[in-house]
Amino acid sequence: MDNAQRDVFQKCSEFDRLEKVRESGLYPYFVPLGGHVGAEMEIDGHSIIMLGSNNYLGLTDHPVIMEKAKEAIDKYGTGCTGSRFLNGTLDLHIELEEKLAKFLNKEMAITFSTGFQANLGVISTIAGRDDLIYLDRMDHASIIDGARMSYARVLKYRHNDHDHLRYMLENNRKHPAVIVTDGVFSMEGDLANIPGLVEVCREFGARLVVDDAHGVGAMGPTGRGTAEHFGCHDDVDILVGTFSKSFACIGGFAAGSAEVMEYIKHTARTMIFSASLPPAAVATVIAALDILEKEPELIVQSHIAGERARQGLASLGFNVGNSEAPIVPIIVGDEVQTLVFWRKLFEAGVFTNPVISPAVAYGGEMLRTSYMATHTECMIDRALEIFKKTGEELGII
Repeated sequence: MDNAQRDVFQKCSEFDRLEKVRESGLYPYFVPLGGHVGAEMEIDGHSIIMLGSNNYLGLTDHPVIMEKAKEAIDKYGTGCTGSRFLNGTLDLHIELEEKLAKFLNKEMAITFSTGFQANLGVISTIAGRDDLIYLDRMDHASIIDGARMSYARVLKYRHNDHDHLRYMLENNRKHPAVIVTDGVFSMEGDLANIPGLVEVCREFGARLVVDDAHGVGAMGPTGRGTAEHFGCHDDVDILVGTFSKSFACIGGFAAGSAEVMEYIKHTARTMIFSASLPPAAVATVIAALDILEKEPELIVQSHIAGERARQGLASLGFNVGNSEAPIVPIIVGDEVQTLVFWRKLFEAGVFTNPVISPAVAYGGEMLRTSYMATHTECMIDRALEIFKKTGEELGII
């Protein structure tokens, strides 16, 4: 077939992996959920313990938050119909950014329509043609795509391996550098060694960007995130995050010095050319932030639930990796067995997230579980009984 006859859609017709999984009855994605997404809910007509949500503080159906969202619709309508840059900025957006900057103890915060867009906008804007971006090999896809959008050269260091990072920095000292890492790695639930990265940045004059999508609201005494957990929050140059986890909604943000935030605000393509967050979403985040500041014990409760599950799963013989967040992986190491495990658990009343290639490397296939402040001891213990029974039936434990 010559070049003139090739069709860009050919790859679509050759994509048979999806059909095979569906035919096997093990397809685990796009499961329709009905009603509020809480710690326990109804799916397909039966009760299920939800261990597949990032709703760490359990706020998505908080009555105060829902009321504030309704009030915002009554006052502002349903949307802004434009970008923040031109006609899409409400006084509500300004209120959120000011509250967020104060909460995070940063000079300035800016908001984006999604957390993914926050990383795309921040990374592609601050790194230019003569710069270098250093990424942890386990960084989230949005970080990788943000680096690809920039004109900078991208280098990846081995996961949490600062000796490898130092080696690369030593060989590229003449180039301005930025290190970008997750705070909490979203699949495994392990943490970036942020104090170590701070030391590396000081040694080589690099800047540090931490995407703490799973950390802000879930880590640290006040919920400022993973760097606060380690006691080095003020040493992070730019903190990026999302509202789609602990803040019960959707959207993203970046926070840092006013000089840098103003630059990003006026040059980031995902800020200038994307419609702004709708009023109900902004009001939801403001209300969630208020609740977090008044009730930081919600963070403790989510960790208590996660630790109960982590210890319980480990004692049963499951491989739970190095998790330190309210995220606990169950590493299976085989794609088919992971999907079968997911299906059996789902049918028995436990919702988990199956993670296979390319989200993880071959041999690292897992079920990802996550825990909310609203998970009770009874719920966790019931789930552990189901994990035990199903794991033994499949020979995983």
